Amino acid sequence: TKNLTTTTCHAPVRSKNNMLKLTNIILGTISAVCVLARLMFKSVFSAGELGWDDYLIFASVVFGVPTTIIQDIGTIKHGLGKDVWTLGFGTITAFVKWFYIIEVLYFFNVAMLKLSLLFFFLRIFPAKSIRRLLWATVAFDIIFGITFIIAAIFQCTPIKLYWEKWDGEHLDGKCVNVNALGWANAVISIALDIWMLALPLWQVLNLKLAWKKKVSVAMMFFVGTFVTVISIIRLQTLISFANSTNPTWDQAEASNWSTIEINVGIICACMPALRLILVRIFPRALGSTQYPSNQYYAKYGSNPLKSGHNASATRSQMGRDEVFAGKNYHSNNNNNAITYTKTFEVRHGDDEEQLVPMDDLSAKGQKVRSSGSSQASVSAASTPVAANMPRRLS
Repeated sequence: TKNLTTTTCHAPVRSKNNMLKLTNIILGTISAVCVLARLMFKSVFSAGELGWDDYLIFASVVFGVPTTIIQDIGTIKHGLGKDVWTLGFGTITAFVKWFYIIEVLYFFNVAMLKLSLLFFFLRIFPAKSIRRLLWATVAFDIIFGITFIIAAIFQCTPIKLYWEKWDGEHLDGKCVNVNALGWANAVISIALDIWMLALPLWQVLNLKLAWKKKVSVAMMFFVGTFVTVISIIRLQTLISFANSTNPTWDQAEASNWSTIEINVGIICACMPALRLILVRIFPRALGSTQYPSNQYYAKYGSNPLKSGHNASATRSQMGRDEVFAGKNYHSNNNNNAITYTKTFEVRHGDDEEQLVPMDDLSAKGQKVRSSGSSQASVSAASTPVAANMPRRLS
């Protein structure tokens, strides 16, 4: 009836196809490029090794690319973003089949993306307390993902009832409340996002850093709030998800925001690595950081540097390594003192771990350094000399 009325009255045919296609292809391409750039940089230029977070984000893309393709040639091609009464019966059935596959892939990608971020946190946070919480969150996320993937696959018995029941003629079986399934997943996912944002921010607050540095580090984690906001917007689109009489039109918004959520999440997960790439390309603009003199201690005899002694440290990103150079010297007011200069290097690999200084969070005040880093200290004994002549020690 609706199709006849629309055709007779020459009403314009509504379509969101172009918007859905552009969002899907552009974001899918950008997220894939970001992951490939991250993996290539760490494999070729970085001294660090690929970690579980890298493998998991790669898995997100491995399943994300088929999701992008299925969205384009499956759901969008078969009516997503159009009014259902403008479509043929076979087209509607094909649309629901493809949408079923997209739904299962979405639950997988959400869980995999969160796992990648959790393993990134495990790599940069050394304290036992936070690591216990992170491992507990990893276990919860795995259970969360497996539960909803299984629920999505077997939400109808038999499974084919999912794409056959729309016509009202194939009702031999039963299905769970799809709306409740979607809402439950979205609410738990948002709560988990907030929890995963709170964990690193709690650690940043405990760092012994200047407030400007704390804000800088915190902003890196606050990027994740953008994904949480997208998840909340997506949640609002699920209000009439299961009870719609025009599913191909009404589900377009939910599908579009799901695409944005997954791909923006992948891009945000790659941002620490992308920053290192930009630092390598633009070392003068992004790679130079001044460190306070107390970061690396130079010792005279068995005592720390005191008044009359000076120490400085400068850090600059140069190519592949971060080079630290420090000099310490004594006042020349004492003619019997040795004047000496000591130069040393501490090299670190290009890795996201270096973006967050977590030394102050280790147990019992002991410093814990990330893999690929090293520490150096200078100590020398004072010896009087007969001649009033400076002597250089190398």
